[in-house]
Amino acid sequence: MPLALLALAVGAFGIGTTEFVMMGLLPEVADDLGISIPSAGHLVSAYALGVVIGAPLLAAVTARFSRRQVLIGLMALFVAGNALSALAPGSEWLLAARFLSGLPHGAFFGVGAVVATGLVPAERKAQSVSLMFLGLTVANVIGVPLATLMGQHLGWRATFLAVSAIGVAAIAALMLLIPHDHTHGESSGLRSELAALGSLPVWLALGTTVAGFAALFAAYSYITPMLTDSAGFADSTVTLLLALFGVGATIGNLLGGRLADRAMRRTLFGGLLALAAVLAAFPLLMRSEWSAALGVTLLGAVAFTTSSPLQLMVMEKAHAAPSLASSANQAAFNLANAGGAWIGGLALAAGLGTTSPAVVGAVLAVAGLGVAATAYAVDRRRGAAGPVLGGRLVASYAPKRRERAGR
Repeated sequence: MPLALLALAVGAFGIGTTEFVMMGLLPEVADDLGISIPSAGHLVSAYALGVVIGAPLLAAVTARFSRRQVLIGLMALFVAGNALSALAPGSEWLLAARFLSGLPHGAFFGVGAVVATGLVPAERKAQSVSLMFLGLTVANVIGVPLATLMGQHLGWRATFLAVSAIGVAAIAALMLLIPHDHTHGESSGLRSELAALGSLPVWLALGTTVAGFAALFAAYSYITPMLTDSAGFADSTVTLLLALFGVGATIGNLLGGRLADRAMRRTLFGGLLALAAVLAAFPLLMRSEWSAALGVTLLGAVAFTTSSPLQLMVMEKAHAAPSLASSANQAAFNLANAGGAWIGGLALAAGLGTTSPAVVGAVLAVAGLGVAATAYAVDRRRGAAGPVLGGRLVASYAPKRRERAGR
């Protein structure tokens, strides 16, 4: 695999760290700024809103620029947002800074996925995407716990300064390792980019992402009360258990990339089916500590097995605007985050039990499987499995490699 994928993984590590660390620092932020914890929770929502708005918007308006330039610019915006978060004098300024930090998130992963697939042969596209996402999953194992500890001992502002430093390192890696390219997209402008997203297969692919990952977040958003109230863990051990989720996610992400290169749809169907099964088993898994720890690890593994095939499927369906489609898929991930948490919360509010959000998640995973099956049926009716990523996309990033192979 090209060393350039390391630069994308470093950027993904920084983004994953800043996305999830705020959840662990809410008490410190609330105490320092003199606001309630529910009010501090709006900082999480502000970041997610920035992702949803920024993902398709930034990918569309930068369609005429070099992908390398766009990635560097997005990471510079990421550094600015986190530095402003560290320097925010009050809650309103911090809210705005968190929104700014979220803007480049989806577009970075979207454009980065296109660059990653262009760096490797066609039979390794999914693996290249999974290696970029490796930075995100490793952030949950290492970055978020360390950043949370830093915030608790040195203050939350030190955490965001450290995240800014990671962003600067990512910029240096991007400048050093990402090959120069001459064009960002194949389309002629914003209107053409948006038109490429108008087909039914694209929307079915995005719908699969929303339903599939809403299943994960319906349960994961309420994993702490499941572990403490149902499984009997002490509050102090929850952080370690969440790291187990990150370990499972890392394994599932790498495994999903390898399997998707062999059979993308079967990997997607199998991952969604496994996700439904694990979530349906959660009421049983949460009856003891050892089975609960196993369940959390399995949840991360089966959920992230689907991340690479979902990303590739959206890109292939919108082959005329892969960067925009890939970025829109990141917005879909965050809509799934918000929607899944809301639906899981309804089950809890209805008094259905601590593990009821997981059962709701199992239903959502089955719904995602239904959407994926519908997308497959539409492709069969149209007589194609969907267009492959265009040759020009790959040629932009690997001409020297192919020339050497030809000699």
